[in-house]
Amino acid sequence: MKIILTNKAEKSFNKLPANIKKKVLKQIELLDLDINHRSLRVKKLKGTQYFEARIDYHYRFIFRLEKNNLYIIALGPHDEGLGKK
Repeated sequence: MKIILTNKAEKSFNKLPANIKKKVLKQIELLDLDINHRSLRVKKLKGTQYFEARIDYHYRFIFRLEKNNLYIIALGPHDEGLGKK
């Protein structure tokens, strides 16, 4: 599976502190190995084609699956970074 960061996700990633960037990369590796890995806590967002996964307690990312590609749409603080606030 190919994992692709959208422009929005890439910009958000570049603004994150170094320690959070490291966690993001680790979680993306886990996602590539096993989309159902426990630490990702993947859940489907109701009524959409998107999924939410955990980076850590405060940070999440949103992604969608399309054929053999996984697109990371957004990442950031749990509520404000994902457009919930």
